[in-house]
Amino acid sequence: MATASTDEQQEIASAASPADAFSDLSTSRRRTVFFQLPESLQTAVVDDMDREDLRQFVRRLDPDEATDVLGLADESTREAILERLDQSRREKIEYLLEFSPESAAGVMDLDYVTVDAAATFEEVAQRVRRHEERTDRIPTVFVTEGDELLGELPGGTLAMTETESASLTEYVIEVPTVRYDRPDSEVVDVFRSNPESEVAVLDDDGSILGVIYADDILHLIEEEAGETLYEFTGVAEEESALDGPVAKIRSRYKWLIINLGTAFMAAAVVGLFESTIAAIAVLAAYMPVVAGMGGNAGTQAMAVTVRGISLDQVSLSTGSRVILNEIIAGAVNGLITGVLVAVIATVFAPEYGALLGLVIGVAMVANLIIAGFFGALIPLVLDRLGQDPATSATIFITTATDVLGFFVFLGLAQAVLL
Repeated sequence: MATASTDEQQEIASAASPADAFSDLSTSRRRTVFFQLPESLQTAVVDDMDREDLRQFVRRLDPDEATDVLGLADESTREAILERLDQSRREKIEYLLEFSPESAAGVMDLDYVTVDAAATFEEVAQRVRRHEERTDRIPTVFVTEGDELLGELPGGTLAMTETESASLTEYVIEVPTVRYDRPDSEVVDVFRSNPESEVAVLDDDGSILGVIYADDILHLIEEEAGETLYEFTGVAEEESALDGPVAKIRSRYKWLIINLGTAFMAAAVVGLFESTIAAIAVLAAYMPVVAGMGGNAGTQAMAVTVRGISLDQVSLSTGSRVILNEIIAGAVNGLITGVLVAVIATVFAPEYGALLGLVIGVAMVANLIIAGFFGALIPLVLDRLGQDPATSATIFITTATDVLGFFVFLGLAQAVLL
């Protein structure tokens, strides 16, 4: 599949007029480049294009692609463009615009035909030819019996079947379905379970509204992966690598301020033990080790718990076993890593002997237990409160492991080594 080059995308992003830079591309490249731009830049291109250029661009797109483009335009521009399209294309686009772009109907295609199970292969072939002549696209053939969807008739069946008396039902294969209003994340899950099939989109009464092909779902999978990364790092989903510095500052500064506040909490705990650190300077070298290990362990526990929440495997009311498992795993992993760091501390700080190693080892076990507990509990609590645990749990977990980890480590050091 063709891809947009980095130079093409950067040229559009940095241009004073994104539409002019986009128009400089050849007609054959515009479609490929546009749908690989980040949404913020797509919107900028659409807003900057005059209506005639936008109409010419939309006119060459498939209805589902044209719907995506016009969905970025303001209402008056969208209506003006639709009025100048041919009736068949306009009706399809207006129909698709009725649905949420983040639903199954928002990503579906209209290249399908339905035939009754009692139809002959010749009748099916005629339906397919008429659709192809009208749209230049080969449709998916769905076989129904009354209002019930029986499945899909594979395209190759029409060419291979010569028996006029053969029944369609002998060749029908099962097709996965999804209701039109289901979120696009559910559509991705259906495709992952059925990677070689199209998916039929059904209305409330079970009638067919459209079909989703693998090509239609690829960008959703890419977006889902990007969203997961953004959520774990506190970056806005809308932010793009091509955004300017002002946009990046605007989308990040709030998270950084929150992180700054939690960092001061950890600093306050460290300040309580200022005299201990001054007396045993080597403790400062091991503080990042304790904090870093706790943060990583907490993030691991959070990732597993958030995945369980997204798959409806666990909730706050049923999460006690998950929390206990993470605590046990944290204790064992803390013991393993704690022994290692204790040996290293004993060897490199012989003046304090095994006591320093013991303090660091115990602190490591305690902090990984803390990480497992809060890494599992906080996402469950946030989910119960109606908040997205993936976007907000990390900051609370890191705060817990830093604050409590430093308190245990430095408190033990003050009690044992002084």
